Amino acid sequence: MSNYLAIATVTATLQKLLQSAIQGDVEGARVTTVRPDNLGSGAPESGVNLFLYQVTPNPVWANNVLPARQRRAEVVVKSQAPLDLFYLISFYGNDVELEPQRLLGSTIRTLEDKSILTGRMIRDTIGDGSYPFLVTSDLAEQGEQIRIDSLTFELDELSNLWGTFFQAPYLLSLAYKVTVVLIDGEEPAAMPLPVRDRLLSAAPTDLRPYIESVISHRGRYEPILTSSTLLINGKYLAYTNAQIKIAGQLITPQRISEKQAIFPLNSVVRDSLRAGLQSVQIIHPRPQRQSLFSGPKPPAEETPPPPPSGASEPTTPPIKTVESNVVGFILRPSIQSVTIENIRGSDDDPRSGEVTVELDVLVGREQRFILVLNQRATGENEVSEYLFEAPQRTEVSNRVTVTVRDIEVGDYLVRVMIDGAESPLQIDTNENSPMFRQYIAPSLVVP
Repeated sequence: MSNYLAIATVTATLQKLLQSAIQGDVEGARVTTVRPDNLGSGAPESGVNLFLYQVTPNPVWANNVLPARQRRAEVVVKSQAPLDLFYLISFYGNDVELEPQRLLGSTIRTLEDKSILTGRMIRDTIGDGSYPFLVTSDLAEQGEQIRIDSLTFELDELSNLWGTFFQAPYLLSLAYKVTVVLIDGEEPAAMPLPVRDRLLSAAPTDLRPYIESVISHRGRYEPILTSSTLLINGKYLAYTNAQIKIAGQLITPQRISEKQAIFPLNSVVRDSLRAGLQSVQIIHPRPQRQSLFSGPKPPAEETPPPPPSGASEPTTPPIKTVESNVVGFILRPSIQSVTIENIRGSDDDPRSGEVTVELDVLVGREQRFILVLNQRATGENEVSEYLFEAPQRTEVSNRVTVTVRDIEVGDYLVRVMIDGAESPLQIDTNENSPMFRQYIAPSLVVP
């Protein structure tokens, strides 16, 4: 699901994808997104023009969308528009040097290789400073796959399409369809309960806290580690003595407002955290409110019984707990150290041994633990990659030993995956280093 920026985000992602491909194939070529009849004004001498010429409802998804309202206009489901986008891709340049045809081949190769717009590709586009107007796009969170498919046009169909552009000379062209883009409506999906009783209440309805997202303070797409500070975004979060429920603990946030709570993960007892999926919830302890009409009054002659001997009258109203929705996030483990022992093998033979990894979180007995080794490139030799899964453990520990077999001698970058949560690699940020912007740690040398 995505917001109103979804269509523009698809176009920008295609433009960025094609630009990175053609600029290496035809010098000076650029990807534009103008009407074909405007290509003569300010366009580069050679390039690819990407033009969205048609948008239609996706027939498969349209049949699955339920009516949004009942007879009395009550909202049943959140409205949603499933769309297919149709693009005309044109190629122009020096015909003597066959630039249009070279650009055509480069585009076909790129769209065949990248026939799926992945979440990473979309996030890279949103984060590109060339598209500041897309910063609030959430297309990368759409669960449904976004495919790019070529269309086959007969000559008369292509001629009719070009005829819609006033006085635009024909250019070598292809047509592609992007499917499916899901745009959500803004009206909340909710269906009220039927009226059970018509008695009035003196107390207004309490607003339940609602969490929209949980991200790292370093950025929306940054990994969440045990050293991270969480930004919990939502509505109606603030309340006296509000607490955050995480890893079975109730903890007071560092700072909280109506729309955001700030919470450092190091406030949680370290031994209670596990890598993988974690859940967060906002808890409000609120005093009970009494309705004006809480039930029928007792007869006049009846009086309430006296309290038991020694009992005192209650001085504070009872407390009820109001809980928000539960939102999950992925906690990624960090490797503190890695060693190899009991090495077997000599000379040019592959090595075997036991690799022990120490982490900043405990690993549960039944959590799936995978060790990933990527050999550093040396010269022109092919690099080796290995995955080894640890057997189930008998105890909870932050140290896991994995048996590795038949691996080549060399220097390896080390990662682990715990229930799918992958440990990050360290990047060299020293501009004077020969390894600048390359992965440098954690590492392991297999002698």
